[in-house]
Amino acid sequence: MQSNLAKSLYLGLAALSLGAVATVSTTAQAASKAKIVSSKTLKTDAKKRNVQPNGKNALYSKPGTVKGAKTVASKNTMKKLASSKKSADYFRAYYQKTTNKGSVYYKIVSMDGKYRGYIYGGKKAGTFAGGIKKASTTKSAKMPANTTVYFAKPGKSGVTWSAPKYTQYKATKSVKDTTDYANDVLTVTSAIKKSREGSTYYYVTDATNSNVNGWVYSKGVTATKPAGATFNAATDVNVNFTASGKTVASTTLSGLKADATKALSTVKGTAVGNDATTQATDAWGKAALTGTGYSYVASDSSNKIALSNAKTGDTISLVVNQNQPTTSKFTFYKTAGNGDLSQAAKGIQAYTTGETATENTVAFPTVSAGFTGVSEATFTASDASTYLTNAGLATLDTPNYKKSNDTKEYYTEFKLSSTIAGTFGSSTKAFYTASEKTGTSPAKAQTTTGVNDYYTNK
Repeated sequence: MQSNLAKSLYLGLAALSLGAVATVSTTAQAASKAKIVSSKTLKTDAKKRNVQPNGKNALYSKPGTVKGAKTVASKNTMKKLASSKKSADYFRAYYQKTTNKGSVYYKIVSMDGKYRGYIYGGKKAGTFAGGIKKASTTKSAKMPANTTVYFAKPGKSGVTWSAPKYTQYKATKSVKDTTDYANDVLTVTSAIKKSREGSTYYYVTDATNSNVNGWVYSKGVTATKPAGATFNAATDVNVNFTASGKTVASTTLSGLKADATKALSTVKGTAVGNDATTQATDAWGKAALTGTGYSYVASDSSNKIALSNAKTGDTISLVVNQNQPTTSKFTFYKTAGNGDLSQAAKGIQAYTTGETATENTVAFPTVSAGFTGVSEATFTASDASTYLTNAGLATLDTPNYKKSNDTKEYYTEFKLSSTIAGTFGSSTKAFYTASEKTGTSPAKAQTTTGVNDYYTNK
C-alpha cells in the first residue's frame, strides 16, 4: 500500500512539474512578441519625410515584431524598389510607432500609393534608419537661357503641377487645361530635375492670371510666341531684321522685364534693354530667320545698341547678312506615280562607264550648273522641278541592256513625276516614273557621270 501511495505521489508531482514548465514556456513565447509603447503622427515638413527603402527590411501590415504582422512587400521586393529608376517608387513616411524593445517603425506609403505599411526604422525616434533612408526626389537644374515662355501645346497635356509628378506624395495638377491661357506670358522662376528620371521641370508664374502657376515639364513650354498672340505694348518689342535697309523678316521679343525692377513690364515705354539683349541670342535669331537665307549675329555692335535702348511698345531694327551661295543635291527615286515616300519608292542607281547596264542604272548626263541658292534659304517643289527641266533632267535613260534569250535592245526611260521643297545646302528628292522601251537608248555608253555632282545616287 505504501508503495502504491508513493507511486501516486510521484506521478502527481511529475504532472504538476510538466504543467509548470508548459506555463513558463507559453509565458516566454508571449513575452518574445514586442508591444507598442508609443504611437504618433509625424508632423514635420512633409517634404522632409520623403524616404526610400534600402532593401534590408520587408514592409509589414504592423510593426514587424508585433503579433499579427503580415508581410506587405518582401525584403526582395523592397530591394527592387530601392534600386528603382522611377519616382513612383519613392515613399512618404507619416506615422511612427515604438516598441517596448526600443525599435522604431514608420508607416510609409509609396508615391503612387501601391505600397503602404510599416518598416523598421532603427532605434532612434525621428531618425530614418534601419530599412529606410532619406530621399531627395529632385535636384537643382540649370535655368533656361530665356525665362519668358509660353505653353508649347495648350490643352490637357503639359499642364502645371504642385510638384513634378511622384516627387511629392499626392502631387496634383495646378491647372488641368491650359487652353484658355495659350497666349499668356509665363515667367520661369526656378528649375529642378527628377533625381531618378533626370527630366527637367520649370516653375512658372503668369502675371495675367495668378492662378496659372506651378511646375511644368520643360518640353511643355516654348520661348516662341504663339502665332495667334497679340502684340502687348506694355511687355513686348517688335523686331525687324533688315539687310541694306530692306526688311527680310519680323518677330517679337515678348514678356520683357523692366530694367529698373527686374519684374515683368506693365507700362508702354518701359526700358527693357537688359532683358531684350538677354533674349535676342544667336539661336533666337536663327529660329526667327529660318528659310530666309540670312544670318543674325547678336554681338554686332549696331544690334547691341538697338537692343540695349529698347522700350516696350517700340519697333527696333536688327542687322542681318545674306548667307553664301551653295548647292543642293538630288536623290532620284523610281516611283509608281505620286512621289510620296510613304508609298513604295526605290532609289535609282547611277550608271558608270564600263559596267553592265540594267533597267535601273541611269546614265546621269553632264549639266552646266548645280541647283544653287543662298545657304539655308528655302526653295519650293516648283523651283526644284524647274531646275531639273531646264537642266535637261526631266527625262533620264539607262544605257541599252539585253535580256536572256532575247536579241532585242532594251532601255528604261524615266520621266519626272514630282519633287519636294527643301532648303539650299541640304539634299532633296526627285521622283520619276519608269517605262521600258526597245531600240537604241538616247543615253550613250560613254556618258560621263558626276561632272557636276548634282545627285547622291550610287
